[in-house]
Parts: sequence; C-alpha cells; structure tokens
Amino acid sequence: MVKLRVEFLGGLDVVFNKQRTYDLDIPSSGAFTIKDLLDYLVDKMIDNPKDVEVFIEDGTVRPGIITLINDADWELEGELEYEIEDGDVISFTSTLHGG
Repeated sequence: MVKLRVEFLGGLDVVFNKQRTYDLDIPSSGAFTIKDLLDYLVDKMIDNPKDVEVFIEDGTVRPGIITLINDADWELEGELEYEIEDGDVISFTSTLHGG
C-alpha cells in the first residue's frame, strides 16, 4: 500500500470531479512509479474519457502541466520512473488557460 497526496491545480481539478486534493491509499505489491500513478489516475479518477487528453499526451503528463514531487520539479526526480514513497505529495498544475 502506498499512501500519498495528489493535488490538481490551475484548473485541473475540473477533470478530477472538481476536487483539488486527494489523499490516496493505493494497493501496490512492489515499486509504484509516477507512470503507475498516471495509469491509476486515468483508470480510476477521470470519469469522462474526453478529459484524459486534457491531462495525458503520448503516455505522459501533457506539456503545459507543471509536475512537482514534494515541491521539486519531477525532471529532477526521474519523471515517470520516480518511485513514490509513503507521504509523497505529487502536484499537477496546469499553465494552459483558455481565452
């Protein structure tokens, strides 16, 4: 079991039932990576299939969405391969705004 907090900011909360913060307990029998988390979020937490493309593109976080792992840029932490630990906070902040 992996316990973590996931935050959806900058309007992304609309895709995730208009809720900005989730405390998750995710069953896992081994290493649980950011890639696994993205798969979980798409499969379990996005109700409208059309909303997936707002969040994911080509198997990763869509360009224009800042991803932080414990307030550090995910690029410094290994991006999709980062192994999530209990207590981690993963934040997704959209910089894409309509006009």
